[in-house]
Amino acid sequence: MSSSKPRPLTTRDHDRDASGMTYVYPVVSRRAGGVSIGINLNPNNACNFRCIYCQVPQLWRGPAPPLDLDQLEAELRRMLADILDGDFMRRRVPEPSRQLKDIAFSGNGEPTASRQFALAVNRVGSVLRERDLVGSLDVVLITNGSFMHRAEVQAGLEELSRLEGQIWFKIDAVTDEGRRRINDTTVTIARARQHLAEASRRCRTRLQTCLFTLDGVGPSDAERAAFVQFVVEARRDGIAIESVLLYGPERPSLQPEAPRIGKLSPDAMQAFAAALGRAGVAATVH
Repeated sequence: MSSSKPRPLTTRDHDRDASGMTYVYPVVSRRAGGVSIGINLNPNNACNFRCIYCQVPQLWRGPAPPLDLDQLEAELRRMLADILDGDFMRRRVPEPSRQLKDIAFSGNGEPTASRQFALAVNRVGSVLRERDLVGSLDVVLITNGSFMHRAEVQAGLEELSRLEGQIWFKIDAVTDEGRRRINDTTVTIARARQHLAEASRRCRTRLQTCLFTLDGVGPSDAERAAFVQFVVEARRDGIAIESVLLYGPERPSLQPEAPRIGKLSPDAMQAFAAALGRAGVAATVH
């Protein structure tokens, strides 16, 4: 740990290194509504997507590194002890947010890219069972969903379900052109839909969608309508999407497109949620 005094946590600062740990970091999360313990399986800043709103510094395309699972487990135990038994909340967290809400596999790249993903979920489960936290502390996987076809990922999702956890599955656009523009990926929306079906068969699943303006322009009426139609048709076909989490960029992007990205107005965000609601889909705005 650094000898310097740690700064208070805010929704605008999700520094993965602030805890002095490799794999575990605390944040104040808007979507969780309190403190979230992050699990970073990509400390090398590698990802297979390059979302233009991404706040990861020096992001690059590459594989997840080998994990030291013993270290990950020890760091999580230490962080939980500091939060639950120590004075972490008083020292680091603004008073309205002093509640531990979840453990989230998120970090500096795609968590399921790690070939040790299932083993990491098992380690987290062991720590939660030791502390009798299964069912009272949520476990969330924040994912772009592109590795749901892998057997080891599916095994990890099944363990996540046993921990009464959930998946937040990123879909920012439902056209291939939109996915290339926003996520810089060639994974098609048809393939993403197959991965979404794989995920929802194994664990509670929500969609997570980032809304913003690009060059001053927000999502078009056609894009919003296509998104609503995608969700309605997916649910009609048996894909169990529980709800949609809509959010905007709170921290500045560290990608080249950063100067082009702006916040969508609250009214526009709420209008998108209302359109989903009229179609029978629960949506929340953060």
